[in-house]
Order: sequence, then C-alpha cells, then structure tokens
Amino acid sequence: MSILEIDQLAKKFGSEKILAQLRFHVNEGEFVSLLGPSGSGKSTIFHLIGGLFKPDHGTIRLDGKEISGQKGYISYMPQTPSLLPWRTILENVILGVELYEKPDKEKAIHMLERVGLADYTNAYPHELSGGMRQRVAFVRSILSPQSFICLDEPFSALDEFTRFDMQKWLLSIWEEERPSVLFVTHNIEEAIFLSDRILVLGSKPAQVIKEINIDFERPRREELTLTPEFLLVKKEIYQTLRGVLND
Repeated sequence: MSILEIDQLAKKFGSEKILAQLRFHVNEGEFVSLLGPSGSGKSTIFHLIGGLFKPDHGTIRLDGKEISGQKGYISYMPQTPSLLPWRTILENVILGVELYEKPDKEKAIHMLERVGLADYTNAYPHELSGGMRQRVAFVRSILSPQSFICLDEPFSALDEFTRFDMQKWLLSIWEEERPSVLFVTHNIEEAIFLSDRILVLGSKPAQVIKEINIDFERPRREELTLTPEFLLVKKEIYQTLRGVLND
C-alpha cells in the first residue's frame, strides 16, 4: 500500500525547469532512496513534500490526503543535525512531539538508551561527537508523530568508517520501527545497502529514469558490500548515472 504518491510533479524557478512530470511512490514501511547527480532536484523534491515549496503542477498525497504546499505532515532530517544548543539531548529529541502533544519522556529516554546515548540525556549538543549528534537527530525524527520520514544526506559530512557504522545503526533502528523513509544520497553503495528500492533521477528537469529493486535479505550484513551480487547492482547504477552525466 502506497503511503506517499507523487504524480506529474513539475517545478521551475524563473525560467529553469527543475522537475517535469515526476512520478513515484513509497509504500508503507518501505525504505526508498533517491539517487542522482548534483543539481538534479533531489532537495527540491524534499522541499515540495515538506510544503516549503508549492508545485507548479501535479499532486503530492500522503496517506491519501493531498498535502501540496502544506507543512507539518512529514518528519525531516537534514544533512546537519540542527540541534538547538541551549536544549539538552533529551529536550532536543522530544522537540518534534512538543509541537503536537505532551511528549512521553520515558519513551524518549528508552530510545536514547537503544542508540547508546543513555549517559547523554542531560548533556548538550556541543558535548557530543558528529556521529552522536546524527543519532540524536534521527531519534528526534523517529519520535515525531508524522508517519513519513525524509532523510536528506544525513551522513554526508561523516568520514567513511563513521558513515558505515551510522548506516548499520540506522538500519538496526529502522528494522525495529519500520517507518516509511525517503532517503536522498549521492553514494551508490549507501543507497544499495540501505534500500528496498532505488529511484535514479536524470538531469534537470528531473524524472525517474530507472527504478531498481534491492532484494538482498534483511538484516543487511557488512560483508554484503563485497559480494559479486552487490557489486553487480553497483555497476548497473553507476553506468546509469554515467549515462546521465554524458548526455
């Protein structure tokens, strides 16, 4: 069952067309990645889904409700953690809930314990490492009452080893909670390792030029990235993106 439906979406800024007749969907409990070259419109898609921009044409439906141009229907995790420095870690993770209802602090503390931050509930963001702050931001998005999460390259600023550790951690939490996720990344391996499906975007105006189902069993293991099957999928996506860049 589709939870998010994008249909014939078009957007331009001035005379530049960013999106044209874009169509895709995300099913309930599915992890879908958007993969495309820089400037292909991935962040614009997130801004449209989040209601920061209004499409020139087309519709955005969440749980069957038209949400084009409306804010507050998704949980969003940007590239940087965007934690409030004057709030403790516990106060930061319950911020999204506070906007709608009285937060369940015990549930928030339990989630922080699950991600290895039990000793930091009363700490402040500047006392945590980059990876720890990313975990806080993800817990905040999981605790928010919205049924859909958009993750905008949340690990792009991390070094390779920390990034892979964060990917494994993200999957471990996602597999327990199973929220519906739309994930933006430039990293092919990251998209394959995390996703149920990958949508490859062409250059502007962006459309989905290829949809790839990732059928590797879950939970995903680190050694998967070295298997011939994984490398074959990586090669397929690389050649698709190379074709976009050469057009």
